[in-house]
Amino acid sequence: MFCLKKILIMIVGCFFTSLGLYVLKSASLVTGGTAGLSLSASYLFPISFGVLFTIINIPFYILSYKKMGKEFTISTILAVTTVTVLSSIITTYFPPLAFHPLVGSIVGGIIIGAGVVVLFMNGSSLGGAQILSITLQKQFNWNMGKTNFIFDTIVILIGMYSIGVLRGFYSILSVLIVSTMLSRFKEQIAKRNTKPVKVTSNEPILETSSM
Repeated sequence: MFCLKKILIMIVGCFFTSLGLYVLKSASLVTGGTAGLSLSASYLFPISFGVLFTIINIPFYILSYKKMGKEFTISTILAVTTVTVLSSIITTYFPPLAFHPLVGSIVGGIIIGAGVVVLFMNGSSLGGAQILSITLQKQFNWNMGKTNFIFDTIVILIGMYSIGVLRGFYSILSVLIVSTMLSRFKEQIAKRNTKPVKVTSNEPILETSSM
């Protein structure tokens, strides 16, 4: 089910995502999805990002199993666990950084976007709104970049309580960058995450989505 190449690609995607999150945190910004909720909560409570990220994602694993199947769910759990571990390592061993919020939002958004695209192309995700976005893309052909942006913006608006309004708008910029990158690769991502189904001729065909 999981070959060495798939695992290595997942680790690369997780590393980029963890590094991007580190850049955002260095600029006191947040991002969307469960990662954003976890990052916002870590500013308010004495609980590590990794622990919060794992706990918040649990309900979405159930949705993923029902809508996306066993392999995608396992891959997502592994990705979330890997990001948790890598985030802890980067926070512990990387030198402290300080970014202007504008620079942090752009650099962090690009790095996270690259990581998320790699994960989606590899049949995985980071849980949360990403699972919902790719499910809606698969079933209704909704633009996953736009869907992801809407949910992530809501998360950031909630996070403004801990980071302030101005940094909240910078955070929305980073989410816009991530969502734009997802939209750019939406067709390839949809194809990679579409399951084959069998017909009477015993030949597999791809499921198609309708509006």
